[in-house]
Amino acid sequence: MAEKDVFLTVEGLKKLEKELDKLKTVKRKEVAEKIKQALAFGDISENSEYDQAKNEQAQLEERIAKLEMILRNAKLIDDEDISTDVVSIGSKVVVKDLEYNEEMEYTIVGSAEANPYEGKISNESPVGKALLGKKKEEIVEVRVPDGLIKYQILSITR
Repeated sequence: MAEKDVFLTVEGLKKLEKELDKLKTVKRKEVAEKIKQALAFGDISENSEYDQAKNEQAQLEERIAKLEMILRNAKLIDDEDISTDVVSIGSKVVVKDLEYNEEMEYTIVGSAEANPYEGKISNESPVGKALLGKKKEEIVEVRVPDGLIKYQILSITR
């Protein structure tokens, strides 16, 4: 599988680097200790603690590999490169839902950093894709599973 560029803000990059460091230095030791304790129980053929610890180890190593791949392919979003004329990755966008007359603020980020609960939406999400390249006051139509949403862009900031 070809690796693609992963867009990250400075904040997102630091967060992922911190998580990777914790997984490698703290979590690996914890899992190794669990495996060691499970082996002390003897026969591993029917040792559920051993199986659980090995599964946890596999999940941990998978997450470490994923984070390393993300960081290897990271393209840093520099605040200076973020336009306030058109929506781009890194933009903070205030939109108005024209049906419900509600305002929402989104920050457009790369998929590795997306967290809708924090208002960070991916550039690959339906809303993120629809907003990219648009200007203030433009009306954007977004096809979602429930139908069509219309947003008006109220502001674009860094």
